[in-house]
Amino acid sequence: MTHDERSTDEEHSRPTNVADTTVEALGELSKALGTIHRVRGHLYSAHQLVGGADLTLDRVVELLRRGGHDEVADRVEHELLGRNVLPGRWTFQIVEEFDDGYYAAFQEIEHFARETLAGGRRHLYEAEMKQRRRTHGMPGHEATP
Repeated sequence: MTHDERSTDEEHSRPTNVADTTVEALGELSKALGTIHRVRGHLYSAHQLVGGADLTLDRVVELLRRGGHDEVADRVEHELLGRNVLPGRWTFQIVEEFDDGYYAAFQEIEHFARETLAGGRRHLYEAEMKQRRRTHGMPGHEATP
C-alpha cells in the first residue's frame, strides 16, 4: 500500500462497530471542547488586561496628585486600585476556579467519551472529513505525513 492509498493513520481510523452518529457526537464534543479552550484563553487575556490596567492606575494616581486633583486621585486609589473584579476575587482566582472546575470537568468527560466510545481515538470525524475532501494523488493532499 502506498503512502497516498492509506485512508488515514491508525490513530485516526474508526474502530470497528463505531456508528456514524457516535463519530459525529464525538466530533461535536471535540468542537465544544475547542470552544472551551478558546474561552480559557480569553479568561487569561482578561486576567492580563485587568492586571495591566490596575498597574496603570498607579501612574494615574501620581499624575492626578501632581495636577492637584486629590479628590479624584483618592477615589481612583481607594475605590479602583486593587479592587476585586468579582466579589472576593481577582482575575487570577477566577482563572484558577475555571481551570480546576468547569475546564477540568469538560476535559475529563471528553476524554472519558473518547475512551469509552472510540478506544481513545481523537478527531475521527475530522479525519474522515479529510478523506472525503482531499484530492487523492495530488501534492499537498496526502493522507498522512
